[in-house]
Amino acid sequence: MTDTVAALTAAVAGHVRALRTARGWSLDELAGRSGVSKGMVVQIEAARTNPSVGTLVRIADAFGVTIARLLEPAEERTVRISDAESAPQLWRGGEGGYGRLLRGMNDPSFVELWEWRLAPGERHTSENHMPGTREVLHILDGTLTLTVDGTDHTVTAGQTIDFLADRPHSYRNDASQDTRLVMVAIVPNTEWDRRSESGGPRA
Repeated sequence: MTDTVAALTAAVAGHVRALRTARGWSLDELAGRSGVSKGMVVQIEAARTNPSVGTLVRIADAFGVTIARLLEPAEERTVRISDAESAPQLWRGGEGGYGRLLRGMNDPSFVELWEWRLAPGERHTSENHMPGTREVLHILDGTLTLTVDGTDHTVTAGQTIDFLADRPHSYRNDASQDTRLVMVAIVPNTEWDRRSESGGPRA
């Protein structure tokens, strides 16, 4: 585990534990609300695992915060400048693609700014997010095929698409060149108990 990954893993562990105890939730309660298994929650709080982006989304949604809130350093700064290379890569494709969280804000609204790169043939499938979540994608290079509720939408360089992301969706690159895009996710400021929609926890 690199120093950067270790630092992010430790940050997630501390924030998850602090948010859970502040709400008076047991490990079982967080597992039930998030749909993440209790065993995985234990591993996360002990900083023994580097959770996937899907797991982080589920836990963040349960707490009503952004993924960035789980990754942020302890100190608060009025102005913050960072290099793209220092942003955490939360998804890695098999052919070199990636998704990295450039910045997230929890006040006054929940917003995340992402950079994505998909190599030819790569695909990222995302579960439904918190109800009311929207995503805005701007294609910098190449062509993206966005599938929402089973319908494909082709978006090319220079185009922007926005959609309700509270339903299953996926991004894929069917072209022969890399696809690069920036994404803004706008997340409602509320906790989400997934037990209202799913049968039980899963990692």
